[in-house]
Amino acid sequence: MKRMQEKVCLVTGAASGIGLACAQRLAEEGAHVLLTDRDAAKGEQVTAALAAAGLSVSFQRHDVVSRTEWESVIDAAVATYGQLDVLVNNAGVALLADIEHCELADWKRTLDVNLDGVFHGVQLAVRAMKAKGGSIVNLSSIEGILGEPHAAAYNASKGAVRLLTKSAAVYCGRSGYRVRVNAVCPGFIETPMVAQAFASLPADQAQALQAKTFSRVPMGRLGQPVEIANAVLFLASDEASFVTGIDMLVDGGYTAG
Repeated sequence: MKRMQEKVCLVTGAASGIGLACAQRLAEEGAHVLLTDRDAAKGEQVTAALAAAGLSVSFQRHDVVSRTEWESVIDAAVATYGQLDVLVNNAGVALLADIEHCELADWKRTLDVNLDGVFHGVQLAVRAMKAKGGSIVNLSSIEGILGEPHAAAYNASKGAVRLLTKSAAVYCGRSGYRVRVNAVCPGFIETPMVAQAFASLPADQAQALQAKTFSRVPMGRLGQPVEIANAVLFLASDEASFVTGIDMLVDGGYTAG
């Protein structure tokens, strides 16, 4: 039997990058997966490709800052597949700026998506899962552990996601809900979001940050989305039945040295 056979999963930010890789791996292991994303055209396109490969997938447009849209996608997962077993809170933005120059609008947008969006998902998923159990996997980051001078808002949002994860994990465990809540903390991964984040900086800063990044990764390369997806798959599966409240680092050794 496949590792996720007949489980129902919801993956946010699933039109590209890590989210798409997570959706694909979960579906390959037998899950029914609802992909969501703000980019409806791209989301429909990638979902059609996964369906053509024989995977059980569907798509719904979803802006994670909207409580109403959160309620809609969770209702859709339950209505389509009968239950919700796994939520992967992947959607996020990276608007890079240091603390001196970070615009308030960019600060608020980053926390709206990266933190409030995760809050909505965790809260509503706990309510949907508590009767029979489930797994929530939040995408944090090594930037939620280490300070990055050009990522004040991103650092704050991802650090908050880590502690929200732990709080929810302890609450669910002590409430007897059998809902596990964990965080995956990717390092620098080859995704459109990382490319866009570097491109948003002045050329000299971008060059310096890229050089610093490669020099700090002991494995000497960027990670691939599927390498994060495999970690998410483990935490989503019953193989991780005694794992809750952790930060799983997948960073090529970046935080080790």
